[in-house]
Amino acid sequence: MTTPSRHSKPNRQTSAKTSSTSLPAPSSPPNLENDLKRLRLPTFLAEYSSLCAECSREQATYADYLSRLTSAELSERESKAVTRRINAAKFPTPKELSDFDFKAVPSLNKQKVLELSRCGFVSDRTNIVLVGPPGVGKTHLAISLSLSACRLGHRAKFFTASSIVNTYREAREERVVSRLESSLRKLDVIVIDELGYLPIDQTGAESLFGFFSLCYEQVSVIVTTNLPFAQWPQTFAGDARMTGALLDRLTHRVEILAIEGDSYRLKQSRKKKR
Repeated sequence: MTTPSRHSKPNRQTSAKTSSTSLPAPSSPPNLENDLKRLRLPTFLAEYSSLCAECSREQATYADYLSRLTSAELSERESKAVTRRINAAKFPTPKELSDFDFKAVPSLNKQKVLELSRCGFVSDRTNIVLVGPPGVGKTHLAISLSLSACRLGHRAKFFTASSIVNTYREAREERVVSRLESSLRKLDVIVIDELGYLPIDQTGAESLFGFFSLCYEQVSVIVTTNLPFAQWPQTFAGDARMTGALLDRLTHRVEILAIEGDSYRLKQSRKKKR
């Protein structure tokens, strides 16, 4: 039997197989970092070296290395996109559903709220109306549901009833109502908070009617109000006919959550005084 020479060449097939399935020791090719900057891949740039070392230790394949880098890049981009959507929504303060005290308002249908937090209502273009006295958590719920929508890729915007009226008034003065309504149509969820707390003049009522008509079957609207529907005309400059037409659009597809109970803020104030 012939003994292999010490200087015999390694089997080319074995060598090729090893090369194709595991990474060599990490190194930085020239111009790589500049190329990643030009391609706008910041997570690739930040992670490629450490991930290369990690995959080298684990004898991971080139494909696995690329997959890990791509996943990191996509995850970071999605995280930043969520942050941008939340910032663009202009919530007055972040309110998480996990922080809502359901025990304080036993009249509220918790299971329905949890179902709505999955945001099927957005795809269905369904509206939500939260009705109840001040301080029972209507705004908290409206923001929480909108935050959930932002995290699931939807675009949201928060207004008080007075601020949407003022936004329309300013748009009319600057003759950019069409531009305003075009931007509103691009949203998926719009919160109108505190409807009914302050009276609205005829022009403001007409603006709100136009807004709800614009959103009808196009954008989901979440409304918080302290008034039952029968009392809405007093908010809309006493115009019962226009209010009826507005409610017809708002309630065509709607989830109504009635909340009863004492003000949460008032309860907390009483506790502090004891």
